[in-house]
Amino acid sequence: MYVLEGLDPVRKRPGMYIGSTGVEGLHHLIWEVVDNSIDEAMAGYAKNIAVTLLPENRVMVIDDGRGIPVDTHKQTKKSALETVFTTLHAGAKFGGDSYKVSGGLHGVGASVVNALSIWLKAEVCRDGFQYVQEHSRGKPKYSVKKTGKCDGSGTAVTFEPDAEIFQIIKFEWDTILTHLRQQAYLTKGVRMTIIDKRSPIQIKSKKGIEEQPSQSYSFYFDGGIVSYIKFLNQGLIAKNENIFYTQKENVVGDKKIYVECAFQYTDEINAKELSFANNIYTAEGGMHLTGFRTALTRCLNDYAKKNEYFKKDDENLTGEDVREGLTSIISVKLLSSQLQFEGQTKAKLGNPEARSAVEAVIGETVQEFLEKNPDDARAVLEKAFLAQKARKAAKAAKDTVLRKGALDGFALPGKLADCQSKNPEESELFIVEGDSAGGSAKSARDRKFQAILPLRGKILNVEKARLDKMLASKEIRALIIALGAAIGNDYEHEKLRYHRVIIATDADVDGSHIRTLLLTMFYRHFPKLIKSGFMYIAEPPLYRIQRAKDVRYAYSDDEKEKVMKEMLKARDEQKKVRDAKSGKAKTEEVVEEEVSEDASDAEKVKGVTIQRYKGLGEMNPGQLWETTMDPARRVLRQITVQDAAQADKIFDILMGDEVLPRKKFIQTHAKAVKNLDI
Repeated sequence: MYVLEGLDPVRKRPGMYIGSTGVEGLHHLIWEVVDNSIDEAMAGYAKNIAVTLLPENRVMVIDDGRGIPVDTHKQTKKSALETVFTTLHAGAKFGGDSYKVSGGLHGVGASVVNALSIWLKAEVCRDGFQYVQEHSRGKPKYSVKKTGKCDGSGTAVTFEPDAEIFQIIKFEWDTILTHLRQQAYLTKGVRMTIIDKRSPIQIKSKKGIEEQPSQSYSFYFDGGIVSYIKFLNQGLIAKNENIFYTQKENVVGDKKIYVECAFQYTDEINAKELSFANNIYTAEGGMHLTGFRTALTRCLNDYAKKNEYFKKDDENLTGEDVREGLTSIISVKLLSSQLQFEGQTKAKLGNPEARSAVEAVIGETVQEFLEKNPDDARAVLEKAFLAQKARKAAKAAKDTVLRKGALDGFALPGKLADCQSKNPEESELFIVEGDSAGGSAKSARDRKFQAILPLRGKILNVEKARLDKMLASKEIRALIIALGAAIGNDYEHEKLRYHRVIIATDADVDGSHIRTLLLTMFYRHFPKLIKSGFMYIAEPPLYRIQRAKDVRYAYSDDEKEKVMKEMLKARDEQKKVRDAKSGKAKTEEVVEEEVSEDASDAEKVKGVTIQRYKGLGEMNPGQLWETTMDPARRVLRQITVQDAAQADKIFDILMGDEVLPRKKFIQTHAKAVKNLDI
């Protein structure tokens, strides 16, 4: 039984179906089409899925599955292919038993993409024939056409998002690549390919000039999520050499739930926990992650007691203790009609039966793993007991730093120049480098809503430090108290005193290092602040260029050259006017030639002064306000974490203990470095 309706609700309320009309919603269109291809792969009918980025903001998703059916649908009396793209089907996935498990929550993926596209073309190869139909904003342009014969089978969907719906239409290569890599790990044995044809490269060949994609990449993993664990832990020191892995079906009531899990411990302090439901990444976890955590904690405590790891009166290990250094992936699959997510964005799984299924499977298989691998069990437990000891020390440190009075604003750090406003939504905190920049910033600011916190030197690298050592740092303590929301498990987002936290460091090597240290701390210990969009980096200009009363600021070398050309052209235009009045007019061509010649040697041009800023302390308060602090003119870069796993790896490389990965990173990217001040 299907409940079918038109696509008008989708165009009226797109956020209900794709989460937003911003960048995430735009990419969600691709995910919806890819989900349908993954359905075919999970059912055993597709081995290859490819996403191609095309010119004019178009995307093509193609698979070698069975091809969407084209015969007449009993209820709509239209082709099944047209029905799939023009109606919302609530309940089971269209086609009954064709799709057992699907990433699409409502089973409406293809039709939603069609409704939100200015143009869409569906091509199907099935039963030896090729079929095609085009649509615009959810309406078919013509009936399904049989266009000829074809070999094999599959579906190709090409679409162009509607500019009336989406704020910005720009598909991001890294975002799509990361998603497809993740799906390839979760759907082992299936090849996922991404191809970029937006700006093709022209190459000479025997046939003449040929166009090739500017970039392409394929992912194929026979090892599935075990390969994913190895990828996440690349360059890290493992505690248990044998990676735990299990896959098992569990029945809860009348519901069958497929559970797959892999984990490994490393010598890291932070945990990496990834959870999925029907291949959808659940960023906020949910019942399946809760079930995994509960079972893992219980199994390790039971094994420790059985093998006399505990001393008399020792406390049990907590979930926090056993998760230190854990890299885990928990994936559940159930019928799409049974999926329950909290919120439209599918970020948190709400099925209670998923928790029961995961607890049962993990409880049984982890116990077996520990018994069969006593050396691994010992290494994991030793790390957990060390984490327990550190947790107790950190609690004592937190109690002294995060006193109630301090967090309520009665004991703010002395170096903080706070703002007058008590409304977090309009308040912003500038974190600046040193007292010199702090002095200029305090003089330049609008004290109504701008607070200044100068930090002395480089803060502690928290990637290598436990919480108790971190809280012993005066600079970090001052920052935590200034923010007012506590830290770690005690963090209270609603108590955050500023909704814009702006890192303003110098444009040199030390400034970049300090910025990286601060971002590491915020990423590790204030992730919700970043996810809420409250984290920014100030981008002050690199150059101040002045000619007479004309003062301009340039944020890059290219922009400096552009400003210089504009200034010199204005100078020559003025000279041309003066010469014309005195009978000495020059031709336009000569003037343009002089402008180009002068701009290439800008620093030596008479009447033009260029100042290269290496630090905010070099600016007077007026310049600092004008370039960096004035909301109407400043340039701020918002910090987002599109891919937590990839960001996690970068922080490990840049700030971790392993030297070799960092050396390789530096060697790879050294040539791309600009404005390096030594």
